[in-house]
Parts: sequence; C-alpha cells; structure tokens
Amino acid sequence: MQDLGIKVLFEGNNLLRLGEGLWLVLELSFISVFLSVVFGIIMGILMTLKNPVINFLARVYLEFVRIMPQLVLLFVVYFGLTKMFGIHLSGFSAAVIVFVIWGTAEMGDLVRGALLAVPKHQYESGAAIGLNKAQIFRYIIIPQTLRRLVPLAINLATRMIKTTSLIVMIGVVEMLKVGQQIIEANRYTAPSAALWIYGTIFFLYFFLCYPVSLLAHRLEKRWDV
Repeated sequence: MQDLGIKVLFEGNNLLRLGEGLWLVLELSFISVFLSVVFGIIMGILMTLKNPVINFLARVYLEFVRIMPQLVLLFVVYFGLTKMFGIHLSGFSAAVIVFVIWGTAEMGDLVRGALLAVPKHQYESGAAIGLNKAQIFRYIIIPQTLRRLVPLAINLATRMIKTTSLIVMIGVVEMLKVGQQIIEANRYTAPSAALWIYGTIFFLYFFLCYPVSLLAHRLEKRWDV
C-alpha cells in the first residue's frame, strides 16, 4: 500500500476535500447550464426571425464564441476585464460568466436548428384545422422541437461539465486543483500518489458524466431524433 500511494486518498480529509471539489463542479455546472438554457432559448428564437440585423449580430456572436478557446476567454474575463475596469471578480464568478457566454451561443444555435427543422407544412396543417398561432406552437411546434432539442442539450451539458476542469487555470479550488494540492503535499512521501489521485478524479468525472450521456443516447434512440 505504501509503495502504491493509494493510502494518500484516505489520509486526513483528502477524500472529503475531493468531494468538496466535486460539489463545486456540480454547482458551477448547474448554474451555467440553467442560465445557458434560458438565454439560449431566447437567442435561438431571435435567430429564427427574419431580421438581418439580429441575424448578423447573432452570427458574429456565435462565431466569436466558437473560434475563441474557452481557456482564453477565461483569461480575458478573469484577468483582462478585472484590470481594465478595476472590478473585483472571483474565479467562480468569472467561470460562470464564461460558461454562460459559451453555453448561450451553443444552446441558441441548437434551438434555432430545432425550430427550423420542423417542416413548414406542420404550421400549415395546424392553421388548416383552425388552430391559432399560440395553439400551433403549444400543441405542434414545441413538442416536436423538444424531441429534437433535449438530447442535444443534454450532450451540451455533459461537455460543459467536463470543461469545468479548465477553471483550475484561474485559481479556482475545484476537484482537479484539490488533487494537485494533495499530490504536491505528498510528492516526497508518496511519489506514486499522482496515479491514484488523478485516477480517482477521472472516475468521479466519469460517474458524473456517463449517466447524463447515457440519458441523451436513450432519448435519441427512443425519439429517433
């Protein structure tokens, strides 16, 4: 046991600290995904409007977010904006801002695609049987859009959960940062602890993301999206 370094996991409160880091990941992911869904739905609806100005701004925003790496965007928000405007911004708040900016763009494009994927004759059929616009959206368009959108949104949530590991670069003490601290504190007494610490973090991310990914796959298969 001593040679393997697994004992480090059970020393002191190391497991508890990893659990606290995991909770921070969950908290960040939940807030970011929730806000991204809300703002993304609004953005997606706006992108379906026949307004050239809105479409141009939305396209610029979407391309900017897709081209800019999330890590660079984290640095821009956390280091750049704070110094430029002299504001105090915690690493967690900066991470939420960046993930919402990214998630809103991705979610907005998913919503746009799901809405435009509904055949035009569905609107015409609803009008033909006497439904008004609100009823057409409620009973015909929204159910079909959700069938296309929900699995894709769940996959986006999985990507966001995994990408939260980047916030270690701006000093946020999440699960990966805790693991690094434990390894550094035991690098002389247990040189092989890194394998067990990072392995534990790997499985924690796996058990966090796999059920979400499995749910998306089952919905896609069930709904034949």
